[in-house]
Amino acid sequence: MQRKAYVPGIAALLAALLAGCTGGSGSKGTAADPKPGDISVNTPAAQPGKYRTLPEACAAVSHDSLDSLLPGIREITDQDRRDTAYEGQATLTYDTDRRVGCGWKVESTDATDHLSVDFERVVSYDNAVSDDSRAQDIYATEETAADLPEASASATPSGSGSATATPSATPSTSASSSASSTSSASASTSTGPSETPADLQPRKLSGLGDEAFLNDKLNSGSSTAQQRTVTVVFRTSNVIVRIEYAEQPAASTGTPDSKEMQDKARNLAHKLVDRFNG
Repeated sequence: MQRKAYVPGIAALLAALLAGCTGGSGSKGTAADPKPGDISVNTPAAQPGKYRTLPEACAAVSHDSLDSLLPGIREITDQDRRDTAYEGQATLTYDTDRRVGCGWKVESTDATDHLSVDFERVVSYDNAVSDDSRAQDIYATEETAADLPEASASATPSGSGSATATPSATPSTSASSSASSTSSASASTSTGPSETPADLQPRKLSGLGDEAFLNDKLNSGSSTAQQRTVTVVFRTSNVIVRIEYAEQPAASTGTPDSKEMQDKARNLAHKLVDRFNG
């Protein structure tokens, strides 16, 4: 009989202890154990980008712009062939809501011209990162990859430093140094990069979208003719636009004019900005 009385007593004690532990953990959990989802609910989601769609790339460039960039179109006498040249060739993409492009290639009596445009709508799938911020990162990566030259003023301190570092040079040394410098300067100005004025060098552009840069490269094509490729890339909100304009002269000794090609590419870029903002 004593054994039977003892067991219920222990059971009652255990029940009391369990009830106390359950109550304590419940009160603690309510005050200091928020669910992971509760934090994100209180944190505002990053803003979506301004643009939700993209224009049809081949229709985004007007006939007037194509006439300017691809003068060979106006030399085509057959109307059907000319219409086909205006239409361009759509770039193959797998999600036209996110990326579209178009390319044109037209030959003229003087040169062969290539033009391509590419529109990318950037979408961030991270609630903490806005579409615009993600687009900024992509744009910054492309600008860095373009390897734009540093400001040309960096050559000035080097020259002045060299001059002040050798004030006691003998006349013969100075003359030799001067002759060497003159010869070097003359040689450098006869090569491509030094001939390019500062305002035509690859550079960042202002007043074009939210940020923009221009690149200009002169390369030898399949023949001895020099092919120039001008690239303009700009970002407007969460859309990145890339323009590539290349020309290779028909004559083996020809060299495309840098200023003319840059002006045409930049003019098209401004028109495309207006199209997005319109």
